[in-house]
Amino acid sequence: MLTAITGINWGDEGKGRMVDLLSQEYNIVVRYQGGNNAGHTVVTPEGKFVLNLLPSGILRPDVVCVMGNGMVIDPAHLEKEIAALRAQGIQIDPSHLKISDRATICMPYHVAEDGLEEDRLSKSGNQFGSTRRGIAYSYGDKYMKKTLRMGDLLNLDQSVKDRLATIVEWKNLTMEKVYGQKPIDLEEMWAWCQKYAELFKDYICDTGAFLDKADREGQKILFEAQLGALRDIDFGIYPFTSSSNVIGSYAPIGAGIPGHKLHKSIGIMKAYSSCVGEGPFTAELAMTEEEKNALREAGHEFGAATGRPRRVGPFDVVASRYGVFCQGADELALTLLDVLDYMEEIPVVEKYLVNGEEVDRFPMGEALDNAKPVVKFLPGWHCDITTCRTWESLPQAAKDYVEYLEKAVGCKIKYVSVGAARDAYLVRE
Repeated sequence: MLTAITGINWGDEGKGRMVDLLSQEYNIVVRYQGGNNAGHTVVTPEGKFVLNLLPSGILRPDVVCVMGNGMVIDPAHLEKEIAALRAQGIQIDPSHLKISDRATICMPYHVAEDGLEEDRLSKSGNQFGSTRRGIAYSYGDKYMKKTLRMGDLLNLDQSVKDRLATIVEWKNLTMEKVYGQKPIDLEEMWAWCQKYAELFKDYICDTGAFLDKADREGQKILFEAQLGALRDIDFGIYPFTSSSNVIGSYAPIGAGIPGHKLHKSIGIMKAYSSCVGEGPFTAELAMTEEEKNALREAGHEFGAATGRPRRVGPFDVVASRYGVFCQGADELALTLLDVLDYMEEIPVVEKYLVNGEEVDRFPMGEALDNAKPVVKFLPGWHCDITTCRTWESLPQAAKDYVEYLEKAVGCKIKYVSVGAARDAYLVRE
């Protein structure tokens, strides 16, 4: 059984929470793309955990976690993340975590480039809202075939050092002549590689062979995406996207088993809209600043990776229907329904107004940039639902809201989250 859990919108939908919930039914959890430029926050009886690189299944001791070839991995960040989890009592060892030998290494100069370019763009107000973690530069170098992979750390011979020297020479053309920075020091980069080779050598392996064998043996594999459909490099709000394919159909490829096929795609969407970073976000135009501040505070909408305040707005039917289409979702989980407890009536972006015409198909380019929200208001329930554990125990207005969203996006909502606690959810059979 191969199942993907993916984001329907701009990311930050609560995928980590759902992976943690569903991972109890799976043997293996795999991250198949992205890097440490986003985060998943998971609350368990043991505490609150913020994960950037590691799959959310890492919190379950009987689940094997895999970091796939589609990822870009900053070993320095990974070291700190593992140390933080161990300090919270989470056991992590090579039997519990496996890192693809084909995953791209995010080097220190990738992080430096990211920050320098974002600083340059910010002077003219054209910044992308990058997390400055070096992700785009790692992926760019991957496709230019000018980077190292985690497997290179297993055999740091002269040929690898010669390749790194060629890369550093090329990078210094940019660092010195474009940004006016000091040159990258080859020996420092080589020592950095040696440090993390020693630290992670027992974790790095052919994860494709591991997953292929596991699938053939009938083990259940759960794929965990970072961000959401609207941040996909091909199908998202380009160029304000991530630098990888976040859609579920890429999961077997980014995991290392490209010939295998998904059996199920579970999409995650919030009961309202949120967005980190720049780019078109029609939903935020449907609320006043006071209303957005109230929603942001109610939902604690601050980025897990950066701490930045997220942009917020009502649930966006147009964007969510498109996300369901991109993800090929068979069923959905609706998260953070309890955040709306305080609202007397709940706004929903039902359509977009583009060039004077109402549309329900998600547009691209200039049409999206200029789109205005067409808002519908639904009755609120205005009571605390965080203790609800069955569909029947929800107030009628909350059930009506869920059913409206389900019909609007055209996909069954099976799971509904009503609080931050691990058991604060209900299942609609």
